[in-house]
Amino acid sequence: MEDRKVVTIEDRIPTLKAQRKQRANRRLVVYLSIFFFLILLIIYFQSSLSHIRNIEVSGNHYVSDKEIQKLSGVNDSISFWNINTKEIETSIKQSKEIADVTVRRQFPATVTLEVIENERVAYLKKGSKYFPILQTGTILDALPSSDTPVSAPILMQWDESTELSNMAGELRKVKMSIINRISEIHYTPEGDKAFNITLFMTDGYEVRTSILQFAEKVNNYPLIVKELKDKPKGVLYLNEGSWLEPYEDISVEEEEKKES
Repeated sequence: MEDRKVVTIEDRIPTLKAQRKQRANRRLVVYLSIFFFLILLIIYFQSSLSHIRNIEVSGNHYVSDKEIQKLSGVNDSISFWNINTKEIETSIKQSKEIADVTVRRQFPATVTLEVIENERVAYLKKGSKYFPILQTGTILDALPSSDTPVSAPILMQWDESTELSNMAGELRKVKMSIINRISEIHYTPEGDKAFNITLFMTDGYEVRTSILQFAEKVNNYPLIVKELKDKPKGVLYLNEGSWLEPYEDISVEEEEKKES
């Protein structure tokens, strides 16, 4: 029978003491780590280290980054953790030109402002000045003299009347792809037809129609023009129905009138 080595309690005491000391040391390290981490957090939140250092603006075309930042009220004196995104969004949307905005925080110190602007559906020409008209129907202040209207038609021979308000309301319902194909919209009333207008299109057609139900009529323009692709350009009438009067026929009629 093999001899079994008997370990007395006196022999085990040094090992138990060493194990307890190791556990105590580990606990101390954990407590000290938590303590110093909390100290660092307090220093971070109380110092400029937690302040916003970068403000990024995107999605804007007409409203400048500087103006949007000013509207937001966000600056480098504000803590990254103390910003109220909903309040910032509300502040920025006070601008007539801003349709929507999303505010996001990006660690460690960046705030992003993603903007959606109201589209400019037309420019009202008065003298040498151009006043942008938004998709909401709002007429903005005149463009700086150095700026020129882009990507929207110019309204000619209009004043700020009921007809202009009706026109702005109709333009809100027109697809932007079609808005971009209109070069000019002239107010051309004739006799008792107070709502008559003439459009000059970028593809060479002249369109004569009415403010009444304008959006419904002009939204069909691409399909109508597609059917006319093999015919000469001319004046396209969009009223109860649609028909084309080629420019060459109009020229012949004018010559005959001169001769008679």
